[in-house]
Amino acid sequence: MFHTNSDRDLFVVNKLTNHFNESIIIHEVMMDMLSITVTKEIIHDTLLLLRDDNELQYNFLTTLCGMHNPEKDELGVVYHLHSFVNNHRIRIRTSTPLLNPVIPSATDIWPSANWMERETFDFFGIQFEGHPNLKRILNVDEMTDFPLRKDFPLEDQTREDKNDGMFGR
Repeated sequence: MFHTNSDRDLFVVNKLTNHFNESIIIHEVMMDMLSITVTKEIIHDTLLLLRDDNELQYNFLTTLCGMHNPEKDELGVVYHLHSFVNNHRIRIRTSTPLLNPVIPSATDIWPSANWMERETFDFFGIQFEGHPNLKRILNVDEMTDFPLRKDFPLEDQTREDKNDGMFGR
């Protein structure tokens, strides 16, 4: 049915655009992978459609991770999905304001999202609404910062035992 990945990409974009219209913000091919950005209001429905549609069948969540865009004061989530049936991979992105970083959980779609969402919460502070056990997974529970945000200090500013002269400062 599909002769090239670009044919498959176009089919996926058309199916999502027909279903969600203006909620699809942008679609582009980045590093040979279709990348689709959607509003956070439809992210859960988009992921569900991609998994359950008989022609698409993106039945495997390869990875889920966070991102910080300080220029726009927003955080985002990136999902990489794979259709084993169609041998096709896609990237789905969404974003949320930095002041209220809430995204619907995908754990009811793919149980494997559980730990990936916990790690994203732990390092970026994104709240996954509906997550069964959203708590820190790698950092200590008492930590109040989120180390992968670009505003996180790279050095401990309270240290008194270092000599900046040793580092050319």
